[in-house]
Amino acid sequence: MRIAFLLVRDRQAAEEAVQDTFIQAYRRIGQLQDASKLKSWLIRIVINRCRMKQRTWSWRNIFPGGGAEELPDAELTGSAGADELVMKYIDQHHLVQAVQQLDYMYRECIVLYYFQEMSIQEIADQLKSKENTIKSRLARGRSQLRRLLEEDKQP
Repeated sequence: MRIAFLLVRDRQAAEEAVQDTFIQAYRRIGQLQDASKLKSWLIRIVINRCRMKQRTWSWRNIFPGGGAEELPDAELTGSAGADELVMKYIDQHHLVQAVQQLDYMYRECIVLYYFQEMSIQEIADQLKSKENTIKSRLARGRSQLRRLLEEDKQP
């Protein structure tokens, strides 16, 4: 869900992409030859579904849903003080907003590398790209992200 949300920038579209992923996976589970690669197979399907959603125009472009930008944080617990929790939430919210402003190809690499903790080799395999392409997209994405976050902090 997190991958889909960060890629399509809309909670409802992300939920649809994830749901479509599980439907497609259920229908084609027989094609999975190595059960140990289930996670990467599902991620590949999610990425493809998100790409399809990015390409298609929908009525949501006219009537955006309220609060779709909010990504629930599973790590907010009672162990930290209230001030720390608020600051952590604000920082994460700004980071998510900045990531969502990136071009899709950079956003895709950033999400897989930092949020899914995939290696460059794994990302290259998932996206069917060369490792150097992934490295350059990560570098450009980080540069854009840094610029966006610095702009956001300026009054």
